[in-house]
Amino acid sequence: METILETNESLKKNQPYFKKPGDDFEYSQLAREERIPVEIFQTPEKGSIEAAKEVAELIREKQKNNETCVLGLATGSSPIRMYRELIRMHREEGLSFQNVVTFNLDEYYPIPKNSVHSYNYFMKEMLFDHVDIKPENIHIPDGEVDKSKLKEYCQNYEKTIDEAGGLDLQILGIGRTGHIGFNEPGSHMNSYTRVVTLDDLTMHDAAEDFGGIHNVPKGAITMGVGSIFKAKKIILLAWGDKKASIVQKAVEGKVLDEIPASFLQRHENVKFILDLGAASELTRIKSPWKVGSVDWTPSLIKKAVINLCSTVNKPILKLTDKDYNDNGLGELVVLYKSAYDVNIKVFNELQNTITGWPGGKPNADDSKRPERKDPAQKRVIVFSPHPDDDVISMGGTLKRLIDQNHDVHVAYQVSGNIAVANHEVMRYLSFFKKYFEELYPKDSLVSEEYKKIKNYITTGGDIHTENINPEILKAKGLIRQGEATSACDYLGLGAEKLHFLNLPFYETGKIKKNNLSQQDVDIIKELLREIKPHQIYAAGDLMDPHGTHRVCLEAIFIALDQIKKDSDDWLNDCWVWMYRGAWQEWPVNEIEMAVPMSPMEVQTKRNAILRHQSQMESAPFKGGDSRLFWQRAEDRNHETAEIYNQLGLAEYEAIEAFVRYIP
Repeated sequence: METILETNESLKKNQPYFKKPGDDFEYSQLAREERIPVEIFQTPEKGSIEAAKEVAELIREKQKNNETCVLGLATGSSPIRMYRELIRMHREEGLSFQNVVTFNLDEYYPIPKNSVHSYNYFMKEMLFDHVDIKPENIHIPDGEVDKSKLKEYCQNYEKTIDEAGGLDLQILGIGRTGHIGFNEPGSHMNSYTRVVTLDDLTMHDAAEDFGGIHNVPKGAITMGVGSIFKAKKIILLAWGDKKASIVQKAVEGKVLDEIPASFLQRHENVKFILDLGAASELTRIKSPWKVGSVDWTPSLIKKAVINLCSTVNKPILKLTDKDYNDNGLGELVVLYKSAYDVNIKVFNELQNTITGWPGGKPNADDSKRPERKDPAQKRVIVFSPHPDDDVISMGGTLKRLIDQNHDVHVAYQVSGNIAVANHEVMRYLSFFKKYFEELYPKDSLVSEEYKKIKNYITTGGDIHTENINPEILKAKGLIRQGEATSACDYLGLGAEKLHFLNLPFYETGKIKKNNLSQQDVDIIKELLREIKPHQIYAAGDLMDPHGTHRVCLEAIFIALDQIKKDSDDWLNDCWVWMYRGAWQEWPVNEIEMAVPMSPMEVQTKRNAILRHQSQMESAPFKGGDSRLFWQRAEDRNHETAEIYNQLGLAEYEAIEAFVRYIP
């Protein structure tokens, strides 16, 4: 299914300003801060198709010359879409892999080959089982090698690559530590295939796949930086905002051991293929006026002025002509005749984003307010990907909507069951067991079930299989449902207004989730048509390292697109607001509605988040950020308020931010 994220033009207003170079000369200007060639695409899908084309062209060129094509392949999320396109080419265009020999970068150690978490399993599922490659041509490091033979095994792996003629093309991803393969910070340029210890951040990023960080192998076998450098050509793929910071350091920063990907600056035939999210910290995207002339859109003007305020440490209304001219923004002074005119324009636009009435203020002039005044009482749906994203990301706004008498509904899109630690399950079941033993001392059924589940948990089950015990999954889902109900009850919203959708793509009973299907979209559509909302709030927090937020947002966008095609009248009066806050926040230049919170409202939001007790210290999938979710949310809300204050606007305790999406 083609997703609305790829095709709907109205979403592009929320993407970074991007000017595609028209020729090599223009590219040299725009990319002059970049020390590695970079190609940027609007979406990961488009970038992946381009990468797949290059792989296919190389395979076909080698076939014409009756030569073997030696590919170095990567795992992780970055190359998945490229592998899908190669499979499509094989099935629909006759692309053959008969002449292809592959060497994978790495493998966890120790790990069984048949484990669903192993890269052996990954490669078979994502590529090898779907094309005509010869099994004897596939080489993946063996995670079951005896420890006493590891050194010899690694040397032989390196030797086998050389005997195959060396890598014609190496595909890479990049980790948030800057690792390529499993070459973590501190790896040397001349390192070759070896066993390494995984960085803590790398282990946290893998925690969800393994059912918790305690199950992630602490080591890996990896090709070294020197092994990678022997490839004749290298393509690195990176998608999404969460990779933006490390991509910028690798591409525009100095070559450092602490950032192994930066070594690629020294390779003679390398390029990065990025989407706009991963490229968002590069100078030509983040500050395009520094590398060339730009088309000054309102959002870009705000971005430039806010950046200038930070650079010169002044609020907006104190910026002078000299400040603009000294920092490469003299063009704005020319366009608007004076710094004062630019300042007033941006200041007023930011001022008009602030409102204490997220549902619209009744009987007020709404010409400069972010929301309409009518109808005074709106029907509202807050979509929450997991059972706590609503209060984490917009708990203050949710409380305002409830207190201002809007008809508020909260729809939890997935159960979030795998984010509950096993000991939380045992705590609840222990209470349940004792309670029923007190009431029904002769009934042993509860005790027997308790013993069975406890035995499964204490023995670890089989963490290398796809299936998770269904009774435990059910218990975890009910725990999260109860916590969500408690949090909303605290805010004044009854259980009858809560909708637990349990979208099928997530509820697989496995760690691995399915692709989004029409069945998921239909569940969203049914709820929308039942309520016919005037306002929809949806999570636009795509930095979520586990991908659920993106899929949930796609489901909403596709549902809205299909409803629009069906010409449902109610959609004409429906506004969609996207929130963030769990993993990142909207840049101030993109904010279209800013809802301030008092210290008391911040405390109320914190208390609602704390109702989600299973997601406090015990939450196994918080990523590399060690702060608790309530701390992350407060810090981000305080930071947004502080930026508004520094820009010369009113001083608030905290602010929740929203961007409008137009279906």
